[in-house]
Amino acid sequence: MHGEAIPQGLNVMSMLLNIDLHTALSIIMLGFMGGVLSGFIGSGGAFIMTPGMMNMGVPGIMAVSANIAHKFGKAMVGQKKHGEFGHVDRKLGLFMCISSFLGIQLAVLVNKKIFASGGATGSDLYISLFFVGFLSIIGTSMLLDCRTKKGACGTADAGPSKALYNFFQKFALPPIIHFKTAGVKVSFWVLSFCGLLTGYLAGTIGVGGFIGVPAMIYIFGVPTAIAAGTELFLAMFMGAFGAFQYAWAGYIDLRLTLLLYLGSLVGLMIGTFSTKFVKEIYIRLVTAVIILLCVGSRAVVIPAYLNELGYAHVSEQTVHTVKMLSTILLFGSGIIATGMILVIAIGTHLKRLRRVSLIPGLQYERL
Repeated sequence: MHGEAIPQGLNVMSMLLNIDLHTALSIIMLGFMGGVLSGFIGSGGAFIMTPGMMNMGVPGIMAVSANIAHKFGKAMVGQKKHGEFGHVDRKLGLFMCISSFLGIQLAVLVNKKIFASGGATGSDLYISLFFVGFLSIIGTSMLLDCRTKKGACGTADAGPSKALYNFFQKFALPPIIHFKTAGVKVSFWVLSFCGLLTGYLAGTIGVGGFIGVPAMIYIFGVPTAIAAGTELFLAMFMGAFGAFQYAWAGYIDLRLTLLLYLGSLVGLMIGTFSTKFVKEIYIRLVTAVIILLCVGSRAVVIPAYLNELGYAHVSEQTVHTVKMLSTILLFGSGIIATGMILVIAIGTHLKRLRRVSLIPGLQYERL
């Protein structure tokens, strides 16, 4: 079953044996941005790390596998921190695991077949098209919901839309399962369907949170903070299973994963800390904007892949331009969003220190 995939995966891996200092530092920075955003919005951060590594020349399937392997450890740290705040419903996460494993298995099989037939460029094109197709819908929906809520209510305290939640409640089939921490009751079949999609998306592009988190918020009715923490708990199991699947096929370079860890574990703490001081609508707004900017970074480079595969004919100058634009969009949006979250975290920390200095006997509690 793996006779063709393993040699090709190992051949690709051999191109990454010599990682120069500039590339290593870029991957660490990418991991830091992904970690900050992951802790802040509750996704695995792969929505910026997968295309980021692809922009550096890492084949798409290798970028996805590195993120899947990296997802396990980072999610384990993140869900622990969210758990301290009471933001993890472990029962909900475990139920979604049931079908997410099947979704990951299917995604790995499809990715392997496309890479075997179309090579690195074919894999990059498939991942990019999938990325653009799914995440553009999710990002646009979340952005419209944020604008509607803020505009209609005139306040940033408005909760997420209940339209999908109310719709699925009408057709909820037994067994219905109660999740105490999240404070919701959900049909087992709805849970299984959402888990399957989450797993397939995670296995295809390394991004599962953008199905899992919105599903928990808009379909299950879970509060945003608990959805973020629970998705990280779910991602811990999906990451371990997905890493095993890709490693078995020979597509994982552990050095890429370790470099991502160097940046992401620090960033994760900062992002998680910042969520305690930001209203939910702003977390959803940042999520929507970042998704759409990352979608744009993948969309503009698709003509270059089509040209390499012979499906379109564009000039070398155009190919160079779209690749540069893709990199600018991705890293520019990541740097700006990370900077905003850092300002929130540092500003809050300084305010607490000033308050401690003004009140005799008050001790500063470190989070």
